[in-house]
Amino acid sequence: NGSDPSPPFFILASIPGLEAAHFWMAICLCSLYIVAVTGNCAVLFIVKTEPSLHAPMYFFLCMLAAIDLALSTSTVPRVLSFYWFNTREISFGACLVQMFLIHSLSAIESSVLLAMAVDRYVAICHPLRHAAILTNAVTAKIGLVAMARGVLFFLPLPLLLLPLPFCKSRELSHSFCLHQDVMNLACTNTTPSVVYGLIAILLVMGLDSILICLSYILILKAVLRLASWKERLKVFSTCIAHICVVLAFYVPLIGLSVVHRFGKDLAPLVHITMGNIYILVPTVLNPIIYGVRTKQIQRRILNLI
Repeated sequence: NGSDPSPPFFILASIPGLEAAHFWMAICLCSLYIVAVTGNCAVLFIVKTEPSLHAPMYFFLCMLAAIDLALSTSTVPRVLSFYWFNTREISFGACLVQMFLIHSLSAIESSVLLAMAVDRYVAICHPLRHAAILTNAVTAKIGLVAMARGVLFFLPLPLLLLPLPFCKSRELSHSFCLHQDVMNLACTNTTPSVVYGLIAILLVMGLDSILICLSYILILKAVLRLASWKERLKVFSTCIAHICVVLAFYVPLIGLSVVHRFGKDLAPLVHITMGNIYILVPTVLNPIIYGVRTKQIQRRILNLI
């Protein structure tokens, strides 16, 4: 009947006509991966060893670095194996595990970015109460809630795909496994999976983005009440790094969603490029942004060098 209720593998996407360039593409990806791992490990080490950085904002930054390490490590080595050794097949179980890790870690990162926005709001709008509101215990609880939220919301995604029959065409449109990509290969009704995936995205990333925007509206109101432009710029400059990190996360996420929704007829290069940007750009940029914007991190990096 042309379907397999339990497919043994999926086929990772390659770019037609560019197979000879896979080696050099892998070199570029490997270089970005090394930058991401080195940068995020440096952030974790510096915050751990620098007592002046033992504050909620930098604890959240450590959470962000750990998430980026896990996200890039769950995808990039497998992509490099494909490009260097032409191992295009990925088992059904490994694909579902990778898909769960990508989506759940992205949800956790979104929650941490929201927590960092709340931290900036409290620090600017209620500075005298900041230490009392965001204690170390509260920061740890927020991290645990973010982790539980990501796991609980996105654990059903692979479970909904597990019993579906898949057609003979098992080639994905990315070099790793994403929910919508795998779901499109099923040769049966996928409405429950579609509806739940949309609900999960809206209740996590969608809600987080709205609350982040709301927090910055309140921050802008507080900043505009200050007497001089110099004071306004000085206070708002403490948010620049977080704003850049939020954009580095949400812009590739929105771009990838648009490609999935409206770009079915686009060239495979577009899908693969957007997928790699979504996985690698935030993990590479986050430590660089905070390294540039945080004097204590700059100083420690220079000392290490």
